[in-house]
Amino acid sequence: MKVSELAHHAGVTAETVRHYTREGLLRPERDPHNGYQLYDDTELRRLRFIQRARTLGFGVAEIRAILEQADRGDSPCPLVRDLLAHRLPEIRHRIHELEALASRMEEALAAWEELPDGVPNGHSLCRLIETIPETPKDGSEEAST
Repeated sequence: MKVSELAHHAGVTAETVRHYTREGLLRPERDPHNGYQLYDDTELRRLRFIQRARTLGFGVAEIRAILEQADRGDSPCPLVRDLLAHRLPEIRHRIHELEALASRMEEALAAWEELPDGVPNGHSLCRLIETIPETPKDGSEEAST
């Protein structure tokens, strides 16, 4: 299969196939007559595996490590478990941060509902943002996400 055919079978763009090939996740053969990259069913299975791994939040480097272990004949399952076990608390923390941000945004919108628009005057840039209390400097709340 050529790039476009593999992309079609996997339901991705040709650029996605090219990207994963450049990253070394897909390893096509070269047609000796014209130099085209040719992919077989093994590469289609790898591409579908990559897509599934991406839906679990794995990055290219992590997928590369998983594939390398599998290519050596070693089970990558312990690595996969470890990666997800490490990532899950980070994701939960990020969700908590985003929920706190959404609450601050909702509070700001409610507080600003009746405020008139201001014009920068040398002392004020945007009265709406300037009405928000400053973030504590003790690190109890992140200034930005």
